[in-house]
Amino acid sequence: MINETFIPLIVIAISVVACVVDVRTRRIPNVLTFGAALGGVLIQVLVGGFQGALTAASGWLVGTLLFLPFFLLRGMGGGDVKLLAGIGAWLGPADTLWLAAYSALAGGALGVIVALSRGYLRTALRNVFFILTYWRSVGIRPVPNFTLDSPKTPRLAYAIPIFAGTVMTLWL
Repeated sequence: MINETFIPLIVIAISVVACVVDVRTRRIPNVLTFGAALGGVLIQVLVGGFQGALTAASGWLVGTLLFLPFFLLRGMGGGDVKLLAGIGAWLGPADTLWLAAYSALAGGALGVIVALSRGYLRTALRNVFFILTYWRSVGIRPVPNFTLDSPKTPRLAYAIPIFAGTVMTLWL
């Protein structure tokens, strides 16, 4: 049968592949994200039957719902959302909440590091203030010139924070 170390090793492998591809291409392919989700469902069904299927489906749904708002605001790519959801299918809903929280913390730290290394931190903080002010006056919606559609917007390979979040979730 499936031993305890199998699932964490597969999840780490998925995360590492996503990091490599995201850094190289700035995209996370559907074959990886949907393949991860399908693999998570299959393994969960093998391990837990119908309850396993529910665990995988709810983990996938939680992963999707947690990062979907950032995608809809054009601050995160769809591959990042699908990667979190795909890993969520392996981990289940509770661990997916932790995965998202740790990934967000790692993403914030990486964002600060990138901003500092590029001499962009003051501008980044000003931009955050501008976005919050914009949302307060017109409502929460994508802010023109501050989305992934803008060529001037700095981008992070968010698979890296998701990898860090995966490691933290599995470790703790």
